[in-house]
Amino acid sequence: MMAAIATALQQWWLPGNIEGYTHYNNFVIFKNAFHHLLQGDNLYLPYPQKQYDLYKYSPTFALAMGPLAMLPDLAGLILWNMLNAGVLWLGIRTLPLPIRIQAAIAWFCLIELITSLQNAQSNGLIAGLLLLAFTGLEKGQVGKATLWINITVFIKLFGGVALVQGIFSKRKWYFGLAALGWAMVLALLPALFIPFSSLVQQYQNWWQLLASDYAASIGLSVAGWLQSWFGLAPPKHWITLTGIVLLALPLLRYSCFPATSFRMKYFSALCIWMVIFNHKAESSTFIIAVCGIALWYFSQAPSPFNTTLMVLVFLFTILSPVDVYPPSLRQQVFVPFVIKVVPCICVWAKIIFELMHRDFCGGNRVSSLNRSAPPELA
Repeated sequence: MMAAIATALQQWWLPGNIEGYTHYNNFVIFKNAFHHLLQGDNLYLPYPQKQYDLYKYSPTFALAMGPLAMLPDLAGLILWNMLNAGVLWLGIRTLPLPIRIQAAIAWFCLIELITSLQNAQSNGLIAGLLLLAFTGLEKGQVGKATLWINITVFIKLFGGVALVQGIFSKRKWYFGLAALGWAMVLALLPALFIPFSSLVQQYQNWWQLLASDYAASIGLSVAGWLQSWFGLAPPKHWITLTGIVLLALPLLRYSCFPATSFRMKYFSALCIWMVIFNHKAESSTFIIAVCGIALWYFSQAPSPFNTTLMVLVFLFTILSPVDVYPPSLRQQVFVPFVIKVVPCICVWAKIIFELMHRDFCGGNRVSSLNRSAPPELA
């Protein structure tokens, strides 16, 4: 929490840039979206006199920012950062792991969390909700888990990938109905405050933005790595489809579903997938991938190869935007060669290999986890 408050104060005190925009511009975008929603303005148009960049999230998220939008900027920014850090910490604390492992995961994620907070982004909140959803599913709390996942979807659509975990649920029909029910509730929630026709128009505007935004960039992603390292630029949908197929392959090992370690590794792979196959991934998005990587590493016995991968993640993913490297190295090497994503791709490939080849079926077959008992170290 201290890091969240300190980061908010730092961003608030820094002078604006030459265009007059603040260093917490993303929070300003979220705050403005609430007012635009109530005023009936198009959420997805540029408003250069107020903010830099576009609002790209759902009308529901714009509504949810209301309590913070009505506060002075400093107070709202502090609470926003605290919400992101607090939900992430709560998600880590609910993991069915010994507290020393929870602490190791939290410390490993701290710098990456600060990177996200310095951009006033929502990715810490998303990572925390995904962790809460994973633990909820492990405890059989399907209603809560599907709510947490749906909230991530109404912030950033890629959170919907986590719904694939429903395949592990013993109550698959209930999982599907709960997920659909929460989606409908959240989608219609703004209709309590604005005309229904206006809400429909906002969703149409959102869809148009997303459709045009899809072709706009390749980000810190597998697509960016292929282009910058190998000069390859295959259609993005083929890259995404390849990623989906690779992510789905471990699900053919249905006999391993009862193993706790299998489900935990698969969740780790999901978190990384959401970032490395996201064509809009930015540096601040990587807290989600780093959480998955930390969970994968610290929930099993260490090996020299895995430890080497973790060192690479720390040096070239977590520290890549930090001042430990000279600006010339960051701008001339790390940015054009999308170095930040490369260790994450390597870890994701290792996890998929483990999911496909490791013997989980003879391990821990407990379908719900007890926090007082650590899972099998695979």
